[in-house]
Amino acid sequence: MDVIRILFAIFLPPVGVFLQVGLGLHFWLNILLTLCGYFPGIIHAVWVIVKK
Repeated sequence: MDVIRILFAIFLPPVGVFLQVGLGLHFWLNILLTLCGYFPGIIHAVWVIVKK
C-alpha cells in the first residue's frame, strides 16, 4: 500500500498525503506547498508517507 501512496505522492502530492493522514494539517500544508511549487509538494508528501 505504501508503494501506491508514494506513486500518488509523485504525480498528485495532496492525494498521497490525504491517503496517509486524511484532512489534517499536513494535507492542507501539502496543497499550499504544491501550489507554490510542485517539487516542495512532492518532497513533503513523500516525507509524510515515509515518516509514518
